[in-house]
Amino acid sequence: MLAPTESRLRHRDLNWLSFNERVLQEAEDKINPLYERLKFLAIFSSNLDEYFRVRVSQLRQIKKVEKSIRKKLALRPNKFTKQILEEVKLQQDKFGEIFHDQIIPELAENDIFLIEAKDFNKIQDKTAKEFFKKNVSEFLKPEIVDLSKHSDLFLNNNTLYFSVTFKDENKLGIVNIPTEDCGRFVEFSNNTITFLDDIIRNIVSDLFPKEVVTGIYEIKMSRDAELYIDDEFDGILAEKIYNSLAQRTDGQPTRLLYDAAMPKEIQKKLRRLLNLGKIDMMPGGNYHNFSDFFSFPDPSKNSKLHFEKMPPLKHKILGYTENYFEAIAKKDQSVHFPFMSFNYVEKFLEQAASDPETEKIKISLYRVADESALTSSLLKAIERGIKVTIFVEAKARFDEANNIVWGRKFAEKGAKVIYSYPKIKVHSKIMLVKRRESGKSIRYAYIGTGNFNSKTSKIYCDHAIFTADKKITKELDRVFKVLEGKLIIPREKYLFISPFSTRKNFAKLIQNEINFAKEGKKASIVAKMNSLEDEEMIELLYKASNAGVKIRLLIRGFTSLIPGIKGMSENIYITSIIDRFLEHGRIYLFENGGDEKIFFGSADWMSRNLDRRIEVITPIYDQDIAQEFKDILQIQLNDNVKARIQDQSESNTYVSKKSGEKAIRSQYAIYDYLKAKHNN
Repeated sequence: MLAPTESRLRHRDLNWLSFNERVLQEAEDKINPLYERLKFLAIFSSNLDEYFRVRVSQLRQIKKVEKSIRKKLALRPNKFTKQILEEVKLQQDKFGEIFHDQIIPELAENDIFLIEAKDFNKIQDKTAKEFFKKNVSEFLKPEIVDLSKHSDLFLNNNTLYFSVTFKDENKLGIVNIPTEDCGRFVEFSNNTITFLDDIIRNIVSDLFPKEVVTGIYEIKMSRDAELYIDDEFDGILAEKIYNSLAQRTDGQPTRLLYDAAMPKEIQKKLRRLLNLGKIDMMPGGNYHNFSDFFSFPDPSKNSKLHFEKMPPLKHKILGYTENYFEAIAKKDQSVHFPFMSFNYVEKFLEQAASDPETEKIKISLYRVADESALTSSLLKAIERGIKVTIFVEAKARFDEANNIVWGRKFAEKGAKVIYSYPKIKVHSKIMLVKRRESGKSIRYAYIGTGNFNSKTSKIYCDHAIFTADKKITKELDRVFKVLEGKLIIPREKYLFISPFSTRKNFAKLIQNEINFAKEGKKASIVAKMNSLEDEEMIELLYKASNAGVKIRLLIRGFTSLIPGIKGMSENIYITSIIDRFLEHGRIYLFENGGDEKIFFGSADWMSRNLDRRIEVITPIYDQDIAQEFKDILQIQLNDNVKARIQDQSESNTYVSKKSGEKAIRSQYAIYDYLKAKHNN
């Protein structure tokens, strides 16, 4: 029987799989060029790896909670884990069909051949052995495990291995596949490519000269990615995190992916060796780590196999001025990535760092890029004596080490560097510059939805605003003072700041729409976000739906809200867009009795974003920019090429184009819209 909330809420981890299925659909969609479909397979694989390392790992931790407590809290980790594994198995089967039945033949149609060791001709066999001897052999660490002695076996996280069976059934061979040292793919002549796996598979018998090899099966272990740290005030949290990163390589196993052709008896032996349960075993194909297909070579150099280029658009103001501060003082300026270049952010900071009038620069860095124009400008500002304050998020998962290393560099040069607080992350994407103008201190601000990272700005759809609006800049200054420990509460009136006011303000806006609907007035909510999980927000949306508020949601990832249920959510309609770029922006639009209010920023409607992170959501006061954001939002609502319906059944059905209706692929339509607007 369903727990009380289960009939009203989807399990987030199960619905996340529905999101990853949409990624898989992109690998199958022939609208996408062949090499881009390969990349979607890589994204699917990479997503799934992280999912097992983080989300499934958390379900395993719940299993450690006393059963009586789990029962009271309606926690059912075994049930959900079983459902997850069943759905993942179906998706992986589909993955295999797409790769073997579509991708491989289409590569061959384009004179690109991906071959296995068993298909090597004499010349390729010779080349493979020479490549192995010259480039691979030194990195190999083959070992034999004596099963009669019940030996333990440790496999590194996310590393490929061969499990090798012998005629002597008391022994098992283990061979690492050193892709980090040697790459994943090896090119032969005539546009022919093979896996490094097959280069090694071709000579496995030579690695065990005293044994008779009877089988070779690829395996891969995923391990828990959480850092279980005492999140207390004593000691420096950043240092604790940095010193704990090794846990990721030797953490608790969350999944052993193995070749489904492996005999059951060998599966059992591996389970015992690795101290795994049945639920930890996941059958797959004879190759793993498809995330490596991000780097799959294209010997044909055929541009038709890739997305057509979309050159960054020139901003109609920032693209032509040499003085950003003057332009921003006159009027707010918006930028949209990846349609525009991240260079506008870098140039703004570079001007601030070089300007003799600049007094202070403050910035929050969630995922620090490797050495870049942005980091160079920060270092330059420090060297010039500008007071630079940098908040570095030390708990940005999988970027902790890089963030902390950069934090140390900035601190060594003289910046004031602040790391994470216990129990809370700083997820906001904000920057503040203070300049001395005519004897007065003037503030300039940047608020965005994406990280300060030029690389991700090329693949993430994000929005940002530069502003000198005193209402916004004054309150953003208070946010930084909270981060610096100079204020406890930011006392905001205009910005929504988590964990202080975001939940309360959004709840008030939703209730406002409910009130309008009850008065018989037009009431609507349009919200675009990455994920929707917070139970209180969902219940408010259900309440609004029942009051007659029309609710239109764009949710890229997972949602715990169930739309279209009579008497609960019949006025809620959700679509999700997966396409060339990763949708990452958050925009919120409220009808407000005809006087629309629009907001954007870094927070999704998830409990963590509302209650456990520093987030900034800003109203858009500039009417031109507000209309621009509304237009972009409307284009996405009208998408009938890459939008999929998130309905009760989680069918991921594409939105169908009506008869006579123009095809709208929103990411391309937004590019054309911005191109027309900024070229006028």
